[in-house]
Amino acid sequence: MSLEAEQYSSRYTEKITPVSPNASVIETDTPMQIQTVAAAQLDRGMGLAGAMSANILNMVGVGPFLTIPLALAAMGGPQAMLGWIVGAVLCLCDGLVWAELGSALPHSGGSYHYLLQAFGPNRWGRLISFLFLWQSLLIGPISIGAGAVGFGQYAGFLAPQLGHWQLVMLAMAVCLLNTALLYRNIRSISRVSIVITVAVLGTCVWIVISGMLHFHAALAFSFPAHAFDPSRSFWLGLGSATLIATYDYGGYNNVCFLGDEIKAPRRTIPWAVIASIVLIAILYLAMNLSILGTIPWQQGQYSKAIVADYMQALYGRSSGIFVSLLVLIASFGSVFAILLGFSRIPYAAAVDGHFFRFFARLHPTGRFPSTSLLFMGVLSALACLVSLSDLISVLIVVQTMTQFAAQCVAVMALRRRGIARSDSFRMPLFPLPAVIALLGWIYIVVSSNPLHIAIGAAMAGTGTGVYLLLARNKKEWPFQVHDEV
Repeated sequence: MSLEAEQYSSRYTEKITPVSPNASVIETDTPMQIQTVAAAQLDRGMGLAGAMSANILNMVGVGPFLTIPLALAAMGGPQAMLGWIVGAVLCLCDGLVWAELGSALPHSGGSYHYLLQAFGPNRWGRLISFLFLWQSLLIGPISIGAGAVGFGQYAGFLAPQLGHWQLVMLAMAVCLLNTALLYRNIRSISRVSIVITVAVLGTCVWIVISGMLHFHAALAFSFPAHAFDPSRSFWLGLGSATLIATYDYGGYNNVCFLGDEIKAPRRTIPWAVIASIVLIAILYLAMNLSILGTIPWQQGQYSKAIVADYMQALYGRSSGIFVSLLVLIASFGSVFAILLGFSRIPYAAAVDGHFFRFFARLHPTGRFPSTSLLFMGVLSALACLVSLSDLISVLIVVQTMTQFAAQCVAVMALRRRGIARSDSFRMPLFPLPAVIALLGWIYIVVSSNPLHIAIGAAMAGTGTGVYLLLARNKKEWPFQVHDEV
């Protein structure tokens, strides 16, 4: 396989070779107007409601319904709530980074465009954006697979007779079924997303109201001795709990990967990112308190389906079964939304000529990236062979090392270069939110499992090697010196 790369003819001009008979060459004269063939071919059919739904489905999914016990075990008590609070602050700061980047460069592929333009489209931006694309081939399937594995775990509550491998096969089937459902145009996808989001939010509200009616403060705040002593184990535990929380909050960036399919993207993307973070943070904190005020944390930390156990304790087995069905809808919707977003990343880069060409293929009638979608769908099914806790940890650590931290720097670089249009969103208190987000991501990485850090380093190393090999064959940067930055 080879990369099809185009040379930039001037500092702020991008020329793209068409990849289909219906495509046309698009040129732009300023960095504020950079466009791709993707924008000309994709259907701009998703409004604010659809964009919010795409984010919320990605954020909620099965995460909070499964990972509350993991956070409790990481910190050894209800002080794990600190992880959810720190995670909310971190994600809000990072969300402001995504909001500004998504408004400045509202194109499908998200981070690919941000990193390429921020670090120089003819120099370091080529390598850094390629590393993001490279890691997305691992992170996309892992993220999708994690939602599907969660689906399998809650299915185990409904059908306890199912063995491990039967649940794995069920998770793999969820990935493949969602691939089939997404094999259609964006307008029908938007409608499906909104319907599933209503069911997801309704489930969360039911959990919170039930907790308010049966809340016991003595249970919720039964901290063990020395729970807040600033020891090494406390800080490592807080790092682990924050990592889990950021996984559950994650997904507020989903709309940024769909930029060329969003209506009025410079306004819609920031609204969708920020509003979804605030809404979900409130729901998650309320859900945690509701569950901790009903189920002793000593018991809850070992639960495999804590929301089902919670509802069963309050209202009996039938309620546990019903909420499990709702959680299955949420986790299915999450897989749907994550697969939708990640399937657009390789496509956008391939259209620009900076990634493997076969990813640039569009469905002839539906105008969606069919090859990229099928690739992500099949690999996500294979990711279901790995445990949920390992999937979550590798997901966050690798993304932080090759994407999140770099974007915090990228937003400062883009602000300095003046690429954004005057009507684009700008984060308040710049650059403080970006700095806070960067420090938070670094903290999560250094407190993580060394094996997961090694996986992230290996992805970055192999990606750099592949890029240099391809660049040398094409005589591109750094093997061909450019005057442009």
